[in-house]
Amino acid sequence: MKFLGNIIATVIGIFVFLMLVFFGFIILGAIFGGDSDIVKVEKNSVIELNLENIALDYKGKYTDPLVSLLSKNNEVGFIDVLNAIEYAKTDDKIQGISILNNFSMLGLAQSKSLREKLIDFKKSGKFVVAYSNYLTQRDYYLNSVADTIYLNPVGEMEFKGLSSEILFFKDLQEKSGVKMEVIRHGKYKSAVEPFLENEISAENREQMTSLLNSVWSTIVEDISKSRKIAVDSLNLIATNLDARTPERALKSKLIDKIGYEDEYHDGIRHALDVDFDEDYKTIEIADYAQNFLTKPSKVSTKDKIAIIYAQGEILGGEGDVTIIGEGSMRKAIIEARKDKNVKAIVLRVDSPGGSALTSELIWREIEIAKKSKPVVVSMGNVAASGGYYIACNADKIIAEPTTITGSIGVFGAIPNMTELSKKIGINTSIIKTHENANNYSVFKPLDPTLKATITESIENVYATFLTRVAVGRKMTFAQVDEIAQGRVWTGTEALELGLVDQLGGLETALKEAAKLAKIKKYKVQNLPEFDKNFMEFLNEANSLPFAKSKEAYIKEEIGVEAYQTLQQIKKMNQQKGVQALMPYEIRIK
Repeated sequence: MKFLGNIIATVIGIFVFLMLVFFGFIILGAIFGGDSDIVKVEKNSVIELNLENIALDYKGKYTDPLVSLLSKNNEVGFIDVLNAIEYAKTDDKIQGISILNNFSMLGLAQSKSLREKLIDFKKSGKFVVAYSNYLTQRDYYLNSVADTIYLNPVGEMEFKGLSSEILFFKDLQEKSGVKMEVIRHGKYKSAVEPFLENEISAENREQMTSLLNSVWSTIVEDISKSRKIAVDSLNLIATNLDARTPERALKSKLIDKIGYEDEYHDGIRHALDVDFDEDYKTIEIADYAQNFLTKPSKVSTKDKIAIIYAQGEILGGEGDVTIIGEGSMRKAIIEARKDKNVKAIVLRVDSPGGSALTSELIWREIEIAKKSKPVVVSMGNVAASGGYYIACNADKIIAEPTTITGSIGVFGAIPNMTELSKKIGINTSIIKTHENANNYSVFKPLDPTLKATITESIENVYATFLTRVAVGRKMTFAQVDEIAQGRVWTGTEALELGLVDQLGGLETALKEAAKLAKIKKYKVQNLPEFDKNFMEFLNEANSLPFAKSKEAYIKEEIGVEAYQTLQQIKKMNQQKGVQALMPYEIRIK
């Protein structure tokens, strides 16, 4: 037995030694090999605007130095892309930007910000060109800024207007015996409507129609300016599907050329004065952004503006890059507030909301922070419900025209399996010491007393939400209630209603923050930093170059959009307490 024990101990020792050596090499590589991973920018280069893996505004930072070292060097956030394009305007090594078969997962507000940045880039005299084998409506919105737009001769193009499809589960609940017990405040708070009705309500139809029309107006107005086509003509093209083939798209002047990819590259070679039998120099936008991020700041000042990114659903806890938690958010706001060199805070919000409690905790930290320095909110794709809650008390709120905001309302939803249990023969007995001791059972009908308690909680949260908005926006309770009720608005509509102060992107918010802080030069500090230990990091997708997580495999098998739906279901299961959450997700297809 002793001999066997010695063998096992030796094997374990060898295994531990090999693991230590293995991770030692990884860490040394991260420390000494970081700079070698940066792709150098060559003269006469073209940036390839590949956005397939770029969706989040902020890529995140970590308090654990080991996690920071091992984070993938080629990961950049959307804001890094915007800053890199700004820098490329004056970079004499960059001659233009190529949008080649772009498939982006950017939201509407991000797409608009990127369009404006590309339009500004072209003012430097450099070119922007685009080529697609298949042109989706979402990608065309971005590509329409290009000097020349190519479409493959056998390709297709979408340009048909916007729509939204909502599924209803009332009949399914009755047939299955599983139903959702729903309590809400806000006649437009339609997150729970699919569980209560078999068709869309008049209120929900009203807000959806208004929302889609407002978003579409912004889209066609932007395309109209870029392509010099009247808005009425664009609407007619969409109604009649007059851009569905390359020939129709060309005739409608939505594209400039029908051609193959090799012809597209020949056009770029001609613009660069490169021989047709030679390859021209290219660099991926992610690589170029990494180059930009490694350059030392030219701003000689101690003054800073802290950009605190609140992106994802508000779920509580520590939080992460895609989850807003009170832990990381409160620490970030407190750090920015106590740092004497931070002269202003910009809260960048891209969130459909979530936990009402967590929203209140973040709101409180903003309330304390703005007593010592200006706080400006920059709204991204979505800043609705809880996302608006954490923004409403800022000194200034700036949104994009296509930002989805508002949704000032709350709800609670809990599953009930009483009818299902009867069908399959499950019976439940409850023993308790006090009348309300058992709280809630999914196998019993919702108790009237419990329902009254939950309703009271919903009403209290709604009243608090409205009060926060009324005080923050200098409106009366009645004025807020009239435009609240869970209704969703675009940034353009929100400006007219007084829910936001100005239209614009993150740059506009930074300028406003600098103005309020009375500073002209400043550096930017990105927050929050997330607490994540080494083992947690190893368990995540693509943490190491050789690793592939279950999430990565699932995404490959079912596709990106189906994976996003799966993530939505997962988040629903994580919801606890009263929710201040946007009723639906809007995607342009």
